[in-house]
Amino acid sequence: MLRIAICDDDSATVQSNRKITEDCLKQCGSAGEIAAYTDSGNLLYDITEDGFFFDLILLDIEMPGSTGMELAGNIRPSLPNVKIIFITSHVEYAIDAFELSIFRYVPKNDAEKRLPGAICDAIRLIELEDGKFYTIQTSSRLEKIPFKEILFIERDGKNASIATLSGTAKVRKSLQQVYEELSAEEFIFIDRGCIVNMIHVMQVKEGTAVLKNGTALPISRSHLQEVKAQINAYWGAHI
Repeated sequence: MLRIAICDDDSATVQSNRKITEDCLKQCGSAGEIAAYTDSGNLLYDITEDGFFFDLILLDIEMPGSTGMELAGNIRPSLPNVKIIFITSHVEYAIDAFELSIFRYVPKNDAEKRLPGAICDAIRLIELEDGKFYTIQTSSRLEKIPFKEILFIERDGKNASIATLSGTAKVRKSLQQVYEELSAEEFIFIDRGCIVNMIHVMQVKEGTAVLKNGTALPISRSHLQEVKAQINAYWGAHI
């Protein structure tokens, strides 16, 4: 079940956005719980002090006290993978929102038209990221790594090194063997010695795949055009 928070200092806007979110959940055939806030401080406290978890947060940027921009920055350490949709009247915030890895930016004066699409896209992506694991099993160890936590996988001699959000896991298998066991469209070779998870790719820039955490992975010249095409096709099909 998805957990979604809506935060806006205007209660009427909160209720309107709640109705839109409920309709989007029905449209996507998804179950979800929605928490509504008119005070950004209460949302921040629930997340950082009480350990509340949310998959998706709809935030107004212009709020008294802590702005949505500040709130997003304070939330990230506790919920590094949460999808955030900014709703605001000020277009100039869009650049800052990109730097905070905001999922989508929706102008307030066009929210009724554009917010449903943003919410549905977020729901589809969250569900796409959930529920799949890569299992490492030896005589002394069993480890299940969620696909969504895998950033990239590199060749390490005759073995493979799996870089995740929480560290690195080694597996005594070839890179090709790990790729075949993953058998998931979000994983692609960007070099003979590296597989990347497209879910974490923010952009392809100057021959590198730049991930959400800032990691820049070189793409071989022979793979560059194919990598760009695969990323475009992947997001085109899923978002």
